[in-house]
Amino acid sequence: MKILGLETSSRRLSVALWLDGRLLERGGDYPNAGSEYVLPWAVELLAEAGMALGDLDGIGVGAGPGGFVGLRLACGIAQGLAFGLDLPVVGVSTLEALALAAGGARVLACTDARMNEVYVAAYEIHDGMPETIMAPGVFPPERVPVPPGSGWLGAGEGFSVYGERLHEALGTTLTAVSADVWPTAAAVARLALPRLARGEGLDPALAAPRYVRDKVALTTAERLARGGVR
Repeated sequence: MKILGLETSSRRLSVALWLDGRLLERGGDYPNAGSEYVLPWAVELLAEAGMALGDLDGIGVGAGPGGFVGLRLACGIAQGLAFGLDLPVVGVSTLEALALAAGGARVLACTDARMNEVYVAAYEIHDGMPETIMAPGVFPPERVPVPPGSGWLGAGEGFSVYGERLHEALGTTLTAVSADVWPTAAAVARLALPRLARGEGLDPALAAPRYVRDKVALTTAERLARGGVR
């Protein structure tokens, strides 16, 4: 199968092209911008592979959780590319993509959700595919649920931003931490592959972000209650 993957949920933007086992990828670190690169990257990858958009079997998109603007960017591009060609779209959890990119057997994926909270989920990797052990949720770092058992790899920028608070909550559950791991378009494409093969792709109009948390700001009282300032 030939699949285009898009991942823009964090500061690390990336685009990947899966070609029957061969993988091409573009990406970069853009903390405050970068939207102008995503579509050109996709065009470059298709040109490098000698393909047209119509040769694709589907598009995988990092649907969330993550930055609101970034999620809308990826979903919007996926919809725009897929509509005219009637291509199916698969929304992939960004935490699932992070877990796959981390490379561990048991991964606690954790990203910064801002507002003194983190997005977190736990996965076991079997035959190269993540199995959900703890579904994605949003929590203050000290209230993150502890996944069952031990031997978990903590992965994601949540551990660089809230490392001490997360370690206090998780105790000896973690055996290692890889904070500099991000969701990637390559992982998104790999995760989209079996779902597209099973016919689980969606109509482009249904490709929507999965925010996990819809609230984008705290009241003054809420900020003070979490130790913030006015």
